[in-house]
Amino acid sequence: MARIIAVANQKGGVGKTTTAVNLAAALAAAKRRVLLVDLDPQGNATMASGINKRDARPGGCEVLLEEVEIGAAIVPTDAHYDLLPGNGDLTAAELKLMDALAREHRLKEVLAKVSANYHTILIDCPPSLNLLTLNALTAADGVLIPVQCEYFALEGLSSLLDTVKAVRHRLNPTLEIEGLLRTMYDVRNNLGNEVSAQLTQHFGDKVLRSIIPRNVRLAEAPSHGQPIHLYDRSSRGAIAYIGLAGEVIRRERGLPRSGPVDPPVDDIEPPAPAHGDSGPTLKAPAANHQE
Repeated sequence: MARIIAVANQKGGVGKTTTAVNLAAALAAAKRRVLLVDLDPQGNATMASGINKRDARPGGCEVLLEEVEIGAAIVPTDAHYDLLPGNGDLTAAELKLMDALAREHRLKEVLAKVSANYHTILIDCPPSLNLLTLNALTAADGVLIPVQCEYFALEGLSSLLDTVKAVRHRLNPTLEIEGLLRTMYDVRNNLGNEVSAQLTQHFGDKVLRSIIPRNVRLAEAPSHGQPIHLYDRSSRGAIAYIGLAGEVIRRERGLPRSGPVDPPVDDIEPPAPAHGDSGPTLKAPAANHQE
């Protein structure tokens, strides 16, 4: 059975879709069978995989509404991972699911039909805490959280952690934090270094060792419809995602992590801002809070 990982952060612009696409490509390059589910109505993961979202029908919408079987909607990509495409139709699917029974479990039921075909299933979540994101968290074994090393990124983190707690209590008691991934990291930025150190101090082993740097080639790749592994495999961004894939594979194989025992989700709270006492202390807001 596949390990299902939701790539989520309600704050946009933190490298969520970039991580989902390039992690899928790096895992596929390591001979893993991978399915990437584009659950974001923007369809960015679909476009970055070289698939035109406007022509991607049937896709995730039809699958969630049980109009077609998931196998009929999955398409192969040039990077050797499979893709369940997404586009603006997912917004309509979300609205139609509002009155459905067990609406939060629809994606879980769908993925169960193909789980045996893959080692890893990655879900690119929308940058919001809506029904689509709840479906992803209910279906997932773990949630991978990309975190940009800047102050305001911590606010989005607090809302997501609050949602993960609620999902664990009500919908998916086995959901765990797969890890916090530092993205768009610039070693020359003092604030980035401070936030990175603070995350490591507060979350310990939950902060992944892999760090995704700011990289021009990584930013260019989606406009060419390619993961970085195909666009420029020698770039710093490609090398970083290969390292991340290694960490994920270790997790799949059940190899122990070094360091302290993972803290329960209920014990995780975001740290205070890195720039000192002048800023407000972050507290986890309600799950429906958005910037």
